[in-house]
Order: sequence, then structure tokens, then C-alpha cells
Amino acid sequence: MEPVTLTTERLVLHVPDESDIDAITAACQDPEIPRWTTVPSPYSRADAAEYVRLIGEWWADGSQAIWCAYRDGELVASIGLHHIIEHPTGGDAEIGYWVTATARGNGYLVEAARAVVGWGFDELGLARLGWRAVAGNIPSARAARALGFRYEGYARQALTNDRGRDDGWFGGLLATDDRAPVDWPVL
Repeated sequence: MEPVTLTTERLVLHVPDESDIDAITAACQDPEIPRWTTVPSPYSRADAAEYVRLIGEWWADGSQAIWCAYRDGELVASIGLHHIIEHPTGGDAEIGYWVTATARGNGYLVEAARAVVGWGFDELGLARLGWRAVAGNIPSARAARALGFRYEGYARQALTNDRGRDDGWFGGLLATDDRAPVDWPVL
């Protein structure tokens, strides 16, 4: 898969390269990012370099599409489609993201995610996007709801990472959904 740059009204989303390593390293010092994601903690520059390297491999083999989102040259988020699976009836993927501490509350994530969701449905021909988060991650759930994801449930000890197991919230968005927010029982 060829890497692409996406643009929105306020953001540029590009595939990260070596020039992004220091910004990613700085962003991932925020304890909220590893608290809710699979980002290692403590997070080193070597972790960021490995992340950038892997992203290049994932784009090349078509398994994942990940971007860094920038506003006026400042990193505000990392967002991507993970576990991309092609299927004759339309593919599947899972959306994942984190937002820098200074960018939270400005709507950047939802803006970036709308571009990524649209690209996944329109360019990759996906039929469904999944979303999952550690139970209790209200900001992630609010963003997914704003994008039109439907809450699909709670699963005990369903999410694993280097720290162990967490209960999870799950949601989904179909290409045919109208993407209007609906009520979620956890919000």
C-alpha cells in the first residue's frame, strides 16, 4: 500500500518518518497515553524509532495505515487503521489513536479521524471499522461516538498489553452507517 497524506481544515496527517521521532517521544511521556493504550511505559526515543520503522513496514505490507497529525507544525495526535483485512464483501480494520496532552479538547482527534475513516471506507473499500478501548476511557469513547461508532459492548479482561489484562469497551462503524452520534450507555 502506498503511503498517503491526508489534509483537513486545520490538520495535515502524514506517515511518520525519522523527523517525527522526537515529537513522538515527547508526546508519549504523558502518562495518560500509556494508561489507555499499548504504548510502552517508560517510553524512550528508541521506542519512537521502532514505531516509525514498523509503520513503514505496515504501510508496505498493507496491514496497517498510521499517520501523525500536525497543526501548524506541532504534533497533535497519532491515528491509524490497524489489522486491515481485505474481503470480497468489503474489508475490516480497527481504528486506534492517541492525542497529545496540549492538543486535548480542541477537536483535533475527531477532525483527523473523520479523514481517516473516510479514507478507509472510500479508498480501501472497508465495510466495517472496529473501535475498542480500556473500559473507563471516556475521552476515547466520546471521540468514537462523535464519529458515529455504535457501542457494541463490554468484555471482561478482553484487552491485553505488557501490563496485563483490562476490561474493554467495543464499538463499530459500518460504511453504510449515517455517522450521526447515537446514545451510548457508558457516556
